[in-house]
Amino acid sequence: MKKIAFLLTLLIVFLACDSDDDNNAPQFLISVSHSHNWDGENVSSDDIGITEFTNESGEVLKITRLRYLISKIILTNSTGDEISILGTNDYNLVDLSDNNTFNYATNIVVPPGTYTKISFVYGFNEEDNMDGAYEDLNSASWNWPAMLGGGYHFMQFDGTYANPGIGDDPVFNYHNGTAKVSDGVFEQNFITVTTENLSINSNTVIDVKMNLAEWFKNPNTWDLNEFNTGLMGNYTAQKRMNENGQSVFSVYLGD
Repeated sequence: MKKIAFLLTLLIVFLACDSDDDNNAPQFLISVSHSHNWDGENVSSDDIGITEFTNESGEVLKITRLRYLISKIILTNSTGDEISILGTNDYNLVDLSDNNTFNYATNIVVPPGTYTKISFVYGFNEEDNMDGAYEDLNSASWNWPAMLGGGYHFMQFDGTYANPGIGDDPVFNYHNGTAKVSDGVFEQNFITVTTENLSINSNTVIDVKMNLAEWFKNPNTWDLNEFNTGLMGNYTAQKRMNENGQSVFSVYLGD
């Protein structure tokens, strides 16, 4: 009996220690940041309306507005469990003119280790792109017209570009969202970005980088004299935006 009692005592101590180990296992806080560049040259709010950028077609342009939507940032661990990073709203509207939209902390903590992937959606997927569903986006004039498929914009990228043959520099409105095929027929146009095999061993910032130059060059060299305004209902323009957008984003982990 004494031997049995001793073994039971050891088992209880072992389980208690194991529970303590679980409770004391390190947990690292995850936050998110957004940054912007033009082929490696940093782009910030200070550049709006001032800095000139040259696209792949040789057109010199200035940015007057850049807003875009990121949703469903998901971290997947080695057992296939998915951890939502954005939290309650599950989306963020990034505005180049508002530095407060670039960085945000979350209350998400994760254990250390290698994660199979991190992914996010540029825009909204079909399930989330519900017409008029988000009050803050409605008030931000972010809605996509019902006649073009409804829901919300994915991006508003506006500016001017030099055209010596026209006098004043003409404007461009590179607006992206659902693609209208024909009356009442639409195609989803969002992009899922995935980065695989990431190690997290400290408090970590997920840095989502956007290379603005890629919107104009890969795989479609963009001619602003051909595609400048009125692009929301232009199926060809919307699909080319989607194709070029595949190489726009990259994800890095930092401290």
